[in-house]
Amino acid sequence: MGFSMEEKSIRVLRVIKTLFFLIAMLISFLFFSVPVLLVIADTLLPFSLLSASLSPSSLSFKTLSSHFNNYDFRYSLIDIPLISIIRSAVIICVYSLCDGPRLSRGPYLGITTICSVLSLIYVSLKAPYVFSVSSIDRGEYAKAMEIALFVCSWLLAIGHIIVAYRTSCRERRKLLVYKIDIEAVSTFKNGFPGYKKIPKQERIK
Repeated sequence: MGFSMEEKSIRVLRVIKTLFFLIAMLISFLFFSVPVLLVIADTLLPFSLLSASLSPSSLSFKTLSSHFNNYDFRYSLIDIPLISIIRSAVIICVYSLCDGPRLSRGPYLGITTICSVLSLIYVSLKAPYVFSVSSIDRGEYAKAMEIALFVCSWLLAIGHIIVAYRTSCRERRKLLVYKIDIEAVSTFKNGFPGYKKIPKQERIK
């Protein structure tokens, strides 16, 4: 038996409502998981770009040990992903240990800002040395990957500050709403200002 046009429209409407609900839930999940997702990106992207800049070689344990043994601030790039990992580890630890009040105006925003600004200063000081050497000794592809690595590190550091600030503002709004609700309930229980309860005997008279 086929469905009537009305039943089909009802089914389509239900499907649309279900999809809308799932999309809203996904957006809400991504919105509240932005600090975690940014930490994951800050951990993976710099290493991926570093591996691409080493083409045709790949980033392995042997090449990592070689980079550490031959480290030089002027041209080595291994410290850029390490800074991202350390920065992300500190930020995610502080974020996981903080509750609502601490996320609103506590250590999360301050520590995130300090870590991001320090990493920005370090990467900015390192960039002129690396680009002056790479412009002579490296090809165009490796140079492009190095530029992408530095830009990615800068953008992720700024992204941490923006996300921490927005998270702080969101938690402050939540605490404000919660405080208003508590004060409203307390006022309702204690009676409104200027309201005097009349004894039951006087009301009977």
